[in-house]
Amino acid sequence: MGYTFLRIASSAYRKGGPIKNLTRGYATTHEADLVVIGSGPGGYVAAIKAAQLGFKTVSVEKDPTLGGTCLNVGCIPSKALLHNTHLYHMAKHDFKNRGIETGPVSCNFPKLMEYKVNAVKALTGGIAMLFQKNKVQLIRGVGTIMNPKQVQVKTDKGVETVNTKNILIATGSEVTPFPGVTFDEKQIITSTGALSLSECPKKMLVIGAGVIGLELGSVYQRLGADVTAIEFLDSIGGVGIDGEVAKTLQKILTKQGMKFKLGTKVTGVKKEGGQVKIDVEPAKGGGSKETLTCDVVLISIGRRPYTTDLGLKNVNIALDDRGRVPVNNKFATSVPGIYAIGDVIHGPMLAHKAEDEGIVCVEGIKGMSTHFNYDAIPSVIYTTPEVGWVGKSEEDLKKEGKAYKVGKFPFLANSRAKTNGEPDGFVKVLADKQTDVILGTHIIGPGGGELINEAVLAQEYGAAAEDVARVCHAHPTCAEALREANLAAYFGKPINF
Repeated sequence: MGYTFLRIASSAYRKGGPIKNLTRGYATTHEADLVVIGSGPGGYVAAIKAAQLGFKTVSVEKDPTLGGTCLNVGCIPSKALLHNTHLYHMAKHDFKNRGIETGPVSCNFPKLMEYKVNAVKALTGGIAMLFQKNKVQLIRGVGTIMNPKQVQVKTDKGVETVNTKNILIATGSEVTPFPGVTFDEKQIITSTGALSLSECPKKMLVIGAGVIGLELGSVYQRLGADVTAIEFLDSIGGVGIDGEVAKTLQKILTKQGMKFKLGTKVTGVKKEGGQVKIDVEPAKGGGSKETLTCDVVLISIGRRPYTTDLGLKNVNIALDDRGRVPVNNKFATSVPGIYAIGDVIHGPMLAHKAEDEGIVCVEGIKGMSTHFNYDAIPSVIYTTPEVGWVGKSEEDLKKEGKAYKVGKFPFLANSRAKTNGEPDGFVKVLADKQTDVILGTHIIGPGGGELINEAVLAQEYGAAAEDVARVCHAHPTCAEALREANLAAYFGKPINF
């Protein structure tokens, strides 16, 4: 069945070796119930779910490894660096305060990067094993839709054809280019280059203070770089973050050593004399222009849908004004039998959003009932402290004219956060003024990325603030701060503050 290479892949990954691209076990033409183009979080999850539902499933992937941007050059490697640089920063600056005595602490930069690489290898190899376990057939190459029932895959051995009943587009996104700038991934870098630098720069500028810019800026600031984030908007954190949370995060990161130039427009980027020079001016105009110099500039101004060589014109699928594939609430395109999920369609570009869309999509193809709640998708910034949120921000509710009430609780008053020496931040709950139904939850503090999931569950099930406030929480835990914030929202007062 052509699964030989998967067994080789699994073995190679267990031994830490490279995976060989063996496709000669496949016939020239294949038959399938579903072809999934792309093996990122949305694509590989959809392929596995489809196989579990009884579909004969083919996954098409152009890159040497599975997992897409998230596993290879995104979520996973960045979290490895964030966690380990946080430990390094603690060892260097905080251990003494905790009564832990060590000798001089230094960073072995190549070893730091090696750890990241091994983490990625383990997880991408794990997908290969899951494909084998669930009998998902993988074809390596660039997939092009020829007609609603056929996909051609250009491999390094030639062209393979898959005749199929359904097609799922899960091609993800790519870095948004910066006008007039060529990335060399050494001094002028994208997030991909930031994950594979050969050494820590002395001075780094980050263009864009959204999630990616803040996370990767934090990594290098902890390692000793002088980091300044330049942001066109007047606040940090990107789309959806609550304004109060954004201001608090900026204060904390500034205290840690990161610098910010907000409301600033970048007009030029060029290399000169071994340095990179960035021309900036006030975003609203009228101010003086300035030239900033650095060793490395990270440009993180967002991502855009990836549809190159997909063959959408062959089936008359027109992209919207933001380059996305239009779909309905069942993820069906305008062409029967062709579906799309993840970064290539509307909604936030988040791995977990793509995963859930993939599952719901293939269940819909199977004829099962479908449901996907876009109001209950969490967002996380993995800085220290972490930021997590779900639902509406205060700015959203004010814009909608919605009557709401606010419940807040600071981690300074939470016993676990205080004993752990992590008192920064708070939990903020927004609830409907009349019904008490939770409209949004915003967390900045220790484990915010984990704590937010309780709030997501509550919001998915339409809970009121009182519901969460009356649920017994273990003591002492940081999760008690979430309970107290809900208590403050419904009753007006918490217990411990």
